Amino acid sequence: MRFTYAEAMTDPSFYLPLAKAAEAAGYTSMSVADSLVYPKESDSTYPYTPDGDRSFLEDKPFIETFTLIAAMGAVTSTLRFTPFVLKLPVRPPVLVAKQATSLACLTNGRLGLGVGVSPWPEDFEVMGVPWERRGKRMDEAMDIIRGLSGGGYFEYHGEIYDIPALKINPAQPFPLLVGGHSEPALRRAVVRGDGWMHAGGDDLDDLITRLDRIRENEGKSDAPFEIHVISMDAYTPDGVKRLEDKGVTDAIVGFRMPYAKGPDTEPLSKKIEHLERFAEDVIAKTQ
Repeated sequence: MRFTYAEAMTDPSFYLPLAKAAEAAGYTSMSVADSLVYPKESDSTYPYTPDGDRSFLEDKPFIETFTLIAAMGAVTSTLRFTPFVLKLPVRPPVLVAKQATSLACLTNGRLGLGVGVSPWPEDFEVMGVPWERRGKRMDEAMDIIRGLSGGGYFEYHGEIYDIPALKINPAQPFPLLVGGHSEPALRRAVVRGDGWMHAGGDDLDDLITRLDRIRENEGKSDAPFEIHVISMDAYTPDGVKRLEDKGVTDAIVGFRMPYAKGPDTEPLSKKIEHLERFAEDVIAKTQ
């Protein structure tokens, strides 16, 4: 089992020391949250809170995803970074391919690009992208990123994007990890991705069963596939064994409630204490 340390919406000055502490404690990865804007008025709901309330996001600091990964990558040497998840369809895929391959090169391959479809229509609106056909846009964007990151000339002629033969240099492949619990998201993870990222909440056993069914139907049951999950089982050695038995490859752990309203008042020293204690109590006993 690999372990990912999750921290977000906290004091921006904390991220670099937290990355160094997580690496020293034995974590494999650190997740990086993505958020573009917070609209003053919106009737959108958040899919991963019980009541759909998104107000916990207001006034929370979010450093731009690729910028933060570059900064943390510069002060670490083994820690991997997994955006959780980058809102892909609102971004130009050629630009994302350039940004992600640049990060992969600078960090010596320490990137697993988690991508998803933003639940906020406002993200699409302010970025000048239609909300309609966002799933198709997501699929084509993944294809373009996969093609361009592989090196050599690549062209794409789809329903949304039409790109002549071009290449980016340097180019370096990286895993594409897909977030989301819907059937299209699960299928996208199997058909176009290299793994799936679980956002917590929904029945994990059912989601993994559905994933396994899709993998079998697509003839990919034996292909390498990452499964990143949020589960209370990750906080004990026995629970970690249960997750491994389900086929989970990566456990995402955090030590505070991310959906709380108001600023994060926990000091840096306490955050480091939490992640180090977990490493002693669980990581060291499950390797």
